[in-house]
Amino acid sequence: MASTPVPPPTPSRAHAPNKPLKLANFEGIPSWVTLKVAPASVEAQQGRVENLHLISLSRQGKLEEAHRFLQEMDNAGVQVTPSAYKCLFQICGRSGSLPFGRLIHNRLRTLLKKEKEQPIFLEDSALRMYCECGSLWEAQKLFDRMRDRNLLSWDIMISAYTKDGAINEAMRLFSRMLLEIGLPEHSSIYNSLLKSLTDHSLVKIGEQLHCLVIKCGLGSDVSIATGICNMYIKCGSLEAARTVFDLMAEKREAAVAGTGLMVDYIGTEKEKEALVILENMVCENVELDEFVFSAALKACSRLEDLKTGQQIHGYTIKLGLESDVLVGTPLVDFYVKCEQFQSAFRAFEKIKDPNDVSWSTVLSGYSRSGNLEECLRTFNSLRTKDGALNPSIYTIVFQACSVAVDLSLGAQAHADAIKRGLVSPLLGESALITMYAKCGKLDCACRVFESINKPDTVAWTAMISGHAYHGNAHEALKLFTRMLDYGVRPNGVTFVALLTACSHSNMVAEAKCYLDRMAKDYGVTPTTDHYSCMVDVYSRAGLLDEAFELIKSGKFEPDAMSWKCMLSGCWNHRNLELGKIAAVNLIKWEADDTAGYVLMFNLSVKVDQSLCGKLPIVGARFPAFSAPSSLAQLNMG
Repeated sequence: MASTPVPPPTPSRAHAPNKPLKLANFEGIPSWVTLKVAPASVEAQQGRVENLHLISLSRQGKLEEAHRFLQEMDNAGVQVTPSAYKCLFQICGRSGSLPFGRLIHNRLRTLLKKEKEQPIFLEDSALRMYCECGSLWEAQKLFDRMRDRNLLSWDIMISAYTKDGAINEAMRLFSRMLLEIGLPEHSSIYNSLLKSLTDHSLVKIGEQLHCLVIKCGLGSDVSIATGICNMYIKCGSLEAARTVFDLMAEKREAAVAGTGLMVDYIGTEKEKEALVILENMVCENVELDEFVFSAALKACSRLEDLKTGQQIHGYTIKLGLESDVLVGTPLVDFYVKCEQFQSAFRAFEKIKDPNDVSWSTVLSGYSRSGNLEECLRTFNSLRTKDGALNPSIYTIVFQACSVAVDLSLGAQAHADAIKRGLVSPLLGESALITMYAKCGKLDCACRVFESINKPDTVAWTAMISGHAYHGNAHEALKLFTRMLDYGVRPNGVTFVALLTACSHSNMVAEAKCYLDRMAKDYGVTPTTDHYSCMVDVYSRAGLLDEAFELIKSGKFEPDAMSWKCMLSGCWNHRNLELGKIAAVNLIKWEADDTAGYVLMFNLSVKVDQSLCGKLPIVGARFPAFSAPSSLAQLNMG
């Protein structure tokens, strides 16, 4: 018996499909797409499968393919579900796919025109998509056209304006919201506005928001209180921030606000106030985190407050935070600044996963402690093992190589830094110039300098110092003139380099000119370093009386270097009388340094050969003269 042909099933949708949909099987759907209930048939679940496939294509970034599939769904009469629309808007917003998002929105608008009720959550999703894609004018256009705006709609628009830095637009919209729906009792809008107030000129607006927060009963909300505290900090009103912080009800949740307050105190050179905040939080049993201790250790580092820093160190050990890189790194820096180098190295060894800043800090410690060999060995080990490196590390290594006069490792480090692209602009290049100059490779230093696009004061000064170091006074002075022609202002170190260059070439007149012009023409006040250089200029030129008169002038407080320069000049020019005065004062400054004794001994022998073998060098004062109790006894009037 012949079987009766079975007619095709009648479509359950209102409109029969014009064209079969090209989705014969599930091969195009990723493995994560599953049906929550077992389908009785593919036909029964067809619309759901197609919506999932559309979302899948969008998530994979295949937007053109998703667009074509959307057209096929239209031709087949398959509707896009509201949840799919919401998901598509989210994908477009996160990926910044404005054209596809605009297409989806236009399609949705066409469908919604036929509906009596428009789902507000879809309009909010479209609104958020436009904001995330940076098209605020389209977002504002949609917002103004919305029939029913809820609190989320206002929040999305206000947050978008604050993130874009359009504070005036955000406040205008906030004022409009107050008129239309009244005072919101939700923290997110206030937080968005508070985060945007980051300038002194906006503190009045911040104060008004603070009043509104109190009025609507959100003053005790921890997130709001933290936002208000941070707002006052950013607007420079630290007293108001401190008041808000002290009044916070939930002290256990106040660590974020306290950290922000501490960081700003440190930024405004009020480190002691920052430590008072820490003390208050400890007394209030606030749950402290690694960020609080990081800020506290930075304050101790600035103050070089060893005792307080050690107490904080003990607290971090108690809480098990010593090995955290956010605590360990500033702890190492603190001990380095306090010149407790062994403690710094021990603290570094405790860090579980040191980062590039940690390594930079410990290398700085080795360099500052004079342990250049360990500094360079550690760097070499770090470099060969492809460890965490940054431009600061190379700058420290270049400086260490210049002191150690290690051209080989310095050149290797330079090549390695170029290979990794880690030569710090200006600062690292300036250290390179100094390193090559100190290692006798002035030509290499010049090449590095000429390769800098726009050398700053530090780079110019490094090159001038390099020429001065090699006795090229005329080149140094020409470079200074060129520096001024480029519009770069000199600083105090620049003039030390210039005076040193003049000293090495007996250019007394030029040195006096630079010393006189420093303050008048360039606003650089001469310091002891500059006057000591001038003493050296006079002493090398044999103008010892002028050198002594400058020391007696009272323009500066002479230090060991001043007297050492004068004593060297006395030795060169056989002036025993002034040499004795210089030696006495040098020994007062550096009693344990043999240089003063040796220089005076050599001067005495040079003037009178019969004294050879009769004067003690080290371990006793010169019996030939007694040390005066003050400079007044040296007839300085």
